[in-house]
Amino acid sequence: MFPAPKRGNTYLAIAEHFAMLFNSWQFILAFLPITFFVYFWLNQQRLPLASRAWLVAASLFFYAFWNVAYLPLILGSMLVNFAIGSSFSRNRARRHNAVSARMLLAVGVTANLGLLAYYKYADFLVENVNLALGAEHTLPGIVLPLAISFFTFQQIAYLVDSYRGETAEYDFLSYALFVTFFPQLIAGPIVHHREMMPQFASRRALIVNYRNIFLGLFIFGIGLFKKVAIADTFSIWAIEGFDGGRELDFFGAWATTLSYTFQLYFDFSGYCDMAIGAALLFNIMLPLNFNSPYKALDIQEFWRRWHITLSRFLRDYLYIPLGGSRRSEARTYFNLLATFVLGGLWHGASWMFVLWGALHGGGLVANRLWRSYGRPLPAAAAWLVTFLFVAVAWVFFRANTMDDALRVLGGMLDLDSAFGVPVSAIPTSNLAWGGWLTDVLLRFLPNGMAGHAPAYCAIAIAFVIISQKNAFQLISSNPGTGKTAGGAVLFSVGMYFTLATTSSVFLYFNF
Repeated sequence: MFPAPKRGNTYLAIAEHFAMLFNSWQFILAFLPITFFVYFWLNQQRLPLASRAWLVAASLFFYAFWNVAYLPLILGSMLVNFAIGSSFSRNRARRHNAVSARMLLAVGVTANLGLLAYYKYADFLVENVNLALGAEHTLPGIVLPLAISFFTFQQIAYLVDSYRGETAEYDFLSYALFVTFFPQLIAGPIVHHREMMPQFASRRALIVNYRNIFLGLFIFGIGLFKKVAIADTFSIWAIEGFDGGRELDFFGAWATTLSYTFQLYFDFSGYCDMAIGAALLFNIMLPLNFNSPYKALDIQEFWRRWHITLSRFLRDYLYIPLGGSRRSEARTYFNLLATFVLGGLWHGASWMFVLWGALHGGGLVANRLWRSYGRPLPAAAAWLVTFLFVAVAWVFFRANTMDDALRVLGGMLDLDSAFGVPVSAIPTSNLAWGGWLTDVLLRFLPNGMAGHAPAYCAIAIAFVIISQKNAFQLISSNPGTGKTAGGAVLFSVGMYFTLATTSSVFLYFNF
């Protein structure tokens, strides 16, 4: 029905070339400590300009470690955007023609979107032209540069804010640090200049802060554990169910869907924690980007908690310029749908992402209509409806083709198989505890569910974990001795997984 997306090729390209992930030993044991000690040593020598240049150089090395061929791309993008943004500041002082400024803004935004479109959507466009016209044009085969979606959106926001007169005139080194600061470079958050520039300029950022070091390592350890011990475990069942190609029974399909639901949650949550933790070592507080979204009681609240900075960007630079909710109800619904369809497409060149975005746009419309009737659901029912909607929508987000999505959804609705004889269970050979756990639970669970006992055991634990305070809430006050010991244990377990297994790619590096 829909052409298969190219996310698989992109994923493999990143996995093959980019080795220094946040959860890799190269990052934890080499890059991060070296960058930290040199940065503060230069500051102690009263060389703040050199320390800032060092941080930019380290961040560019971090980016180029994936593929040095794309280093000129990010450098060229920064030079062009900095030149345009700086011209707005100079032109305001000279009271330059507003028409010329608007034209320059249009050129800058178009150039950024054109760059993103070429690298991210050229193959997708050619593939769909071939499908629609029956043509056989050769696909360009372009590899998606790492982080292009994030640093492009970040710089578009900078241009628009500069045009509005909301930025100061910065030197290029400060601007380069704003764009390339390695904790947020690869997968966000999408930061504003006003959030970062004052922190980099503060004298307090130049001095070693032992409280920030402690809190940074604490939250980094929590994020590491989420990624390598939880998310990567769920990936076993998610990959087998979505990519295995076999029919799924009721319990197998729900194990697959919920496994991906929690894989993505702990993968992205773990990344956000590690990004905040790494930045805190340098006395920089990144904006909160992930705030327990599975606690949401409606879809609007979900988007206030999930990928918060992307939601903010879409609201400020797309939804509001389209008219927001200032016009008719029908226009508001159109604006919601258009914003989330484009937000879905931002995640990747696939009709499945577009469909996922349309589902969430439709969910927001339905939520708005329901609220207009003034009959809110009880909290438990509201949470369940929201969680199930999000989980079902993730099926389209994850599936490579519509056939894969329908295969999983069909199994989720296959009530006839719920208590019958199960099809072969998802393999647990990659789990040391899978076999004995299945044997223990086999006598207590329905036949179909017992075949997937390890997955459902992990899912039950995941529900308990997401009901607790998140890492950001834990560092809002000084962790006590017990929490500190717990953080150290989680970090140690995370390091064990990191050193014992091959590092896996963060899911959001694909987008």
